[in-house]
Amino acid sequence: TTRIGGVQGKPRVVSRPTRLIGSLSRVAPPGRKRDFSPLPWSQYFETMEDLEVENDNIKDISFYISQGPVLLLLHGGGHSALSWAVFTSAICSRVTCRVVALDLRGHGDTKVKNSEDLSAETMAKDVGRVVEALYGENPPPILIIGHSMGGAIAVHTSAANHLPSLLGLCVIDVVEGTAMDALNSMQNFLRSRPRTFKSLENAIEWSVKSGQIRNVESARVSMVGQVKSSASRGCTKLPFSVREYAREFLNLCLSVLRVLLTILCSAQIKNVSLFTWRIELAKTERYWDGWFRGLSSLFLSCPVPKLLLLAGVDRLDKDLTIGQMQGKFQMQVLPQCGHAVHEDAPDKVAEALAVFMVRHKFTEWKDGFQCVFPAC
Repeated sequence: TTRIGGVQGKPRVVSRPTRLIGSLSRVAPPGRKRDFSPLPWSQYFETMEDLEVENDNIKDISFYISQGPVLLLLHGGGHSALSWAVFTSAICSRVTCRVVALDLRGHGDTKVKNSEDLSAETMAKDVGRVVEALYGENPPPILIIGHSMGGAIAVHTSAANHLPSLLGLCVIDVVEGTAMDALNSMQNFLRSRPRTFKSLENAIEWSVKSGQIRNVESARVSMVGQVKSSASRGCTKLPFSVREYAREFLNLCLSVLRVLLTILCSAQIKNVSLFTWRIELAKTERYWDGWFRGLSSLFLSCPVPKLLLLAGVDRLDKDLTIGQMQGKFQMQVLPQCGHAVHEDAPDKVAEALAVFMVRHKFTEWKDGFQCVFPAC
């Protein structure tokens, strides 16, 4: 995993990723509590660094191998590059490739001058600038893969020709018709989520039990990129009314104030929420229409081989149904998955991508792996 921002020279290799067998969560034995503790990124990626691009610091995590095409991974809204962790282990064990996953602006640990500009055009340009900063004027062959919002940005990036060495395009569970219909209820969905969490473990447990991520292993590494610590020293996180109460008494008696604060801290600090969402998605509503409107026609217009992975066939809209019947792209449905398809079933997504890449001669199988999916 490589994060971008102010890095000079070659990325420093932190550790080799551990290969994990069977990425789907197993049911815990009776009486045994499931582990919701966070997992380190270094278990799945090699480097995580900051890349400075025109005074913006963009985080990027990478799994580097000297050969094969680059898989450029774009996460969904509110997520981070860590959402691709388990998938990265799965795909790199099957075919020869390199992986670069980005924290898009406003997400994860990326810092930009205007983090509130989340328009499709701006984020698509970000992707092009990152590739140019990484590889210069002669980038290697690139297969761009995006989930949800990231899938929309992948399409906009491809259609705008920001990646001159583009080999192919893969979009995961985002279709214009379904996305536009869902926008009306998006604010209600966002309001239904907890605003704060007491710990990382609490956030991970919520993500699994709520069904946002159905794979415990993936949740344990990816939720770290979705939430941030809001804790600070002392009692500054006490409710606002208590702080005002303290100010009113400050000039009367400092000694009494110290006693009161001590009592208040001991009584209320247990109720302080230490983690909150890294990005307030509700405030990005003005960009939603621009992400998804016209997405189907843009997707079909991209001249490279295309793959569409869906959690359900009901998500296909009219334009894509016609395009699929005309053979303009390859489609595969991965049932029994939630919206975060690549997190819920990383092995299945990796196999679908691997077959797609080998079929189009982008890369070759590694020893011990070869799988052929039925055409659909």
